[in-house]
Amino acid sequence: MNMDEHSLADDCFLLLGNPVSHSLSPLIHNVALQYAKIPNTYDTLQCGASELEPIMKRLSALNLGGNVTLPYKELAARIVDQSSEAVLKTGACNTFWTRDGKILGDNTDVEGFRRACKIFMGTPPKGLKVLVLGAGGVVRAVLMSLLRSGVGKIVMLNRSLDRARTVASHFDDERINVVMSSRNIRNYDFDLVVNGTSLGLSAKDAIPFDLDLLTKRSKVMDLVYRRGDTKFVRDAKARGLSAVDGTEMLLQQAAVSFELWWDKAAPVDIMRRTLKNVAS
Repeated sequence: MNMDEHSLADDCFLLLGNPVSHSLSPLIHNVALQYAKIPNTYDTLQCGASELEPIMKRLSALNLGGNVTLPYKELAARIVDQSSEAVLKTGACNTFWTRDGKILGDNTDVEGFRRACKIFMGTPPKGLKVLVLGAGGVVRAVLMSLLRSGVGKIVMLNRSLDRARTVASHFDDERINVVMSSRNIRNYDFDLVVNGTSLGLSAKDAIPFDLDLLTKRSKVMDLVYRRGDTKFVRDAKARGLSAVDGTEMLLQQAAVSFELWWDKAAPVDIMRRTLKNVAS
């Protein structure tokens, strides 16, 4: 779309990306804003890559902020004036806000995953053996979160071996191991499997991993979310595995954004209830 900067509302935080119409973020952010009696709103705006910087700067001039989703998280990291450790380490920014005339950026996927993982596992992943599927932007956030939490071992499996090796080398941590195919992990007994690929966004997608290679003790965390669970989650549950989709991570990364913007605790229970009502 052709963006006229004067069409931006002076009270509205935005989710910027392409596409964005499917996002549930406005739903949970607006209910949080209403509950906290904050007189702002939250909406989506589909934009092109060349429009991202002028829109972010215009929002900053209005003392506002927002979120950035695919495919612009890496571009946003280069636009912000001040980056958090998470942005510097992952090379991606999904949350921005304004302070003293500067655009500040963070990657709330890192903390969002930590919180969602702890809720699902019942404990931090310290010392655990984790299989991570994929090598995209969200996987870098997952890796950073797991390493921060003291994970025991991470095995990465991705369609592109070179890309997986590049991501692993970025962290330069001996706990990360890249394997060529699922045939190389038959002797592993994983505590947790994390799907960081986009497989599952479409109902026609194949599942990203052969679940028959897992033992009953493995838990499955799909970062993709769909109404009624993803096929990966449904198939895992059918095999007796504990499994969850990406709804909780969506919620938790949104809560972290809220806390950064407003310097107060997010009404997580209200936000979660709203998501459950939509999913039911």
